Parts: sequence; C-alpha cells; structure tokens
Amino acid sequence: MVEWLNKTISEQYKLVRVLRSSGKSDIQVLRHKTLDRDIIKRVYEGDGEVYRILQGISHPNIPHIYEVITDGATTIVLEEYINGITISDELQDNVYTENATRTIARELCSALAALHSLGVIHRDIKPENVMINSEGIVKLIDFDTARLFKAYKSGDTSVIGTTGFAAPEQFGISQTDERADIFSIGILMNVMTTGEHPSKNLYKGKLSGIIEKCTQIDPNKRYFNALSLAKEL
Repeated sequence: MVEWLNKTISEQYKLVRVLRSSGKSDIQVLRHKTLDRDIIKRVYEGDGEVYRILQGISHPNIPHIYEVITDGATTIVLEEYINGITISDELQDNVYTENATRTIARELCSALAALHSLGVIHRDIKPENVMINSEGIVKLIDFDTARLFKAYKSGDTSVIGTTGFAAPEQFGISQTDERADIFSIGILMNVMTTGEHPSKNLYKGKLSGIIEKCTQIDPNKRYFNALSLAKEL
C-alpha cells in the first residue's frame, strides 16, 4: 500500500519544496498537476495510529488529514497545506504582546481539548509547531511524536520531546498525559512574550502566574486540562 500510494502521488503531484528531511522523517510540499492545489506529504517512522484518529476529526486549529497509509513501520500522511508562518518565524523579529499570546494560547487550548478527548497527547508543542495562517487562525501541526494515552501504561513507549519545551515526565519519569502539553504551552507563552525560556527570564506581566502554574515540575500542580487553562486565560 505504501508503494502504491507513492506511485499515485508521483503521478498526480509535483514537488514544490522539501520542508524537512532526516533519517526518521521527510516532509514535502506537493502541488497537484491539474488542480494547482498544494498539500503536505509526510513520511516518518511509526505506525500512524495518531494520524488515523486525526483523519476522522475536523477542527479549525488542527490541519485536515486526507490520507494515511502505513505498513506498520513507515507511515505516509497527506495533509492540509497551511499558508502562513510559524511562531518561530515571527520571533525572529519580534516578541508577542500579552494579549496576542493569550489569544493564540486559547486557540491552542481548543485544539488540545479536542485532541485530549480522543486520548491524543501532542508532546512537541513549540514555536516551530504552531502556525498562524493567512486568515489569522492558529494551527497546531506535526503529530509525528504524538501518542495515545493508555491508562494501563506506567510510562511512555519512547522517550521523546524537544529539550526546554518537553515536560519532565516525557523523559522517563512516568506516562505523559494532557498535563505534559499544558507544561509545553506554559514554556511557549514565556518564549512568545520574552523570547527566552522561563528559567532564564520569566515574563513579568499578568501572565507570569499562569506560566508558572503551567510549568510546575509536579504535574499535579499544573492546570489539570486544557479547558481549565483556557478559562484562566
């Protein structure tokens, strides 16, 4: 099936550019040869479990997933192309105001509430994985490292996450749940408002208390879910 999909894609689409290429994943922008429509083709090592779940939902802050094909080891995903910029791009020139940060964080909370209701934990919320499209809508992207919460598990199958943004429990302390994503949003909000990690420069405005609660080492001391954080914001 993977080989068949690759052949079908090459017949219908042409390569526009490569966004990322490494030993574990390859992300490309493709354009339909007749419809002139762009999509994202994602190839990564994994079983595609999370992307198959996402294929069945529609949410304004989550890219639409068109197709998921896997052989159990390698997965190909065709997903919505987002015309916009990442928070990382914006931070090259400016930090965000507190009001803008609150607005973006609330939209991320909406996306996370939908994901968490399905048991999906993103595990890699960072400036590079949050986009603002041409209409000003926030999109949470890149679910390659996402996992499903399983109540019977004592820990994650794989230790993974971006250092500085990942919650401590992602590095083998316990199984990650929705509070791991809350931790990452807290770090993200601080970086958006100061350009730095809170360990170096904690934001001094009204958001500081919210950021501190999000980023507690003990998950039990954080906001217990995305909706409670959104309400506080």
